[in-house]
Amino acid sequence: MADAESILVAGALLVAGLAASLLAGRLRVPALVLFLGVGMAVGTDGLGWVSFSDYAVARQIGIVALALILFEGGLTSGFAEIRPVLGNALGLAVFGTLITAGICGLVSTWLFDFTLLEGLLLGAIVASTDGAAIFSLLRGSQLKRRIATTLEGEAGFNDPIAVLLVVGLIDWIEKPGYGIGDMLVLLVRQIGIGGGIGIVVGLGAVQAFKRFELTTPGLYPVASIATAALAFGAADSLHGSGFLAVYIAGLALGNARIPAKQTIVTFHEGMAWVAQLTMFLALGLLVFPSQLDNYALQGTILALVLAFVARPIAAFVASGRGFTLPDRIVLGWAGLRGAVPVVLATFPVIAHVRHSVAFFDIVFFAVLLSTVVQGSSFEWVAKRLGVTAAAALRPSPLTETGTIRQLGADSVEYPVAPDDAIVGLRIRDLGLPRAAIVNVIVRGGQAVPPRGSTRVEAGDRLHVLIRREAIDEVTRLLERWRDGPIGPPPRPPRVPVGHAPIFSVRPWDGKDGNPAAVDAVAGRQVVDRLRTRRDMPGALVLLDDGYYAVTGPTLAIGRTEMLSDWTRRKARNARTDAERAWWEECLGALAY
Repeated sequence: MADAESILVAGALLVAGLAASLLAGRLRVPALVLFLGVGMAVGTDGLGWVSFSDYAVARQIGIVALALILFEGGLTSGFAEIRPVLGNALGLAVFGTLITAGICGLVSTWLFDFTLLEGLLLGAIVASTDGAAIFSLLRGSQLKRRIATTLEGEAGFNDPIAVLLVVGLIDWIEKPGYGIGDMLVLLVRQIGIGGGIGIVVGLGAVQAFKRFELTTPGLYPVASIATAALAFGAADSLHGSGFLAVYIAGLALGNARIPAKQTIVTFHEGMAWVAQLTMFLALGLLVFPSQLDNYALQGTILALVLAFVARPIAAFVASGRGFTLPDRIVLGWAGLRGAVPVVLATFPVIAHVRHSVAFFDIVFFAVLLSTVVQGSSFEWVAKRLGVTAAAALRPSPLTETGTIRQLGADSVEYPVAPDDAIVGLRIRDLGLPRAAIVNVIVRGGQAVPPRGSTRVEAGDRLHVLIRREAIDEVTRLLERWRDGPIGPPPRPPRVPVGHAPIFSVRPWDGKDGNPAAVDAVAGRQVVDRLRTRRDMPGALVLLDDGYYAVTGPTLAIGRTEMLSDWTRRKARNARTDAERAWWEECLGALAY
């Protein structure tokens, strides 16, 4: 095939994959199934358009694709997101994978008349959940945050464990004298080296991103790709786990405030989709439907045992504390298999292990049934068990923010959950610094221009524009938006009616500070900023003794009634429409 024809075929396959993803959305089935189906349809045993049976090339494609997918998974999560459930995620990744591999290995030994080691090898191949399938499933999902982040962490950490089990069991089968002690040494070495390299490369990349400003935003994704390649390549070259290293490096970058972060994340989300498409198309080409009849019944039984017995038991035993019974059921049902088991199935084929081609065909049934049955019903099961939230876990961004960042600012989206501390508060009571503003609220699918008096409702998505110097302050504030305390300070008691009326007016003095952002007036603390003037610096504020003050070219302090009378006269004598609008706005606020 000529180079031009190869490029044309690759483009046509990607278009077919995109069409499959659109069709999957209409049919409400996981898109990964249709990607696999496209590969099978155009392969040697299908229409015969593409002839492909090279397991070594398929493994290389799978390894590169999985590295990109794991890096993107870490990047979009960040260590701060995973940290609260790190113990649960590691428990599922390590002990859950071992339990699943053991149960499926024993069943495989009985179903297929394999030796115990061969059965355990097949069990290890199907034991790992698939990062691509899990990350794809959780995009836009309304699953509770704790369960979703646990599944994400497990999907990132258990791939290295499954790879180690498969490699170790292959050596155990092929090498005389190899045993459990050698597997433990392999496990410690791979995890130690992979984890160490991931931390070093990840933290080094964070410092490099912060210290060196690249000439164009388009270079930042190149730097992130280099980070992923260095982490995986260095760990694998030193006989460590490249998958663990690349995932940890992604977590480090995802946890840091680096330049052009949204651009990087968006780029890697696209790369992850390209990786998934390519990987599933390639693996589909390796499947020969005419050979599947030999293992259809036993493969389906193994897939059912995996979905309904092995994974649920592993989730109940290894998920740790902090989960209710419905949570554990959902964790058990969310153990999707995808490309990872199929990629792992190429390892024994390349090593010429006995029954290795049969492994590949058997694994296909486990992947297909898991993806179709569990992937299609997962959201329904989660909703029926009441473990979903009102808003999507990661809502899609409203706008592209690359241009905003070039201007020294950033845009943050905050989905408001029903139990957040800010529900019911006015926008002006959210505690935002002067360098940040809520520029739009998305409510019920509609954009709502916010005013200071607009109240926040559950289900809103607040889009906050932040100057770069205020990002750290706003980040800390967002945590209080969720957990509190937040809101205006208690209003001082009203001035008693019998109190001698006090009303003063004088020109504003430069020593008084900025009239639009004043914290104290005439020695009294400002407890609430009710209105901010637009045509010139000025504000209407409430003082700590219950009096009100209008700041600007003139400072007026008094009780509600007297200040309202003065403001009314100012409105009548206003020289411009903007000035009149300001005084009328103050009158309305004082009346409220």
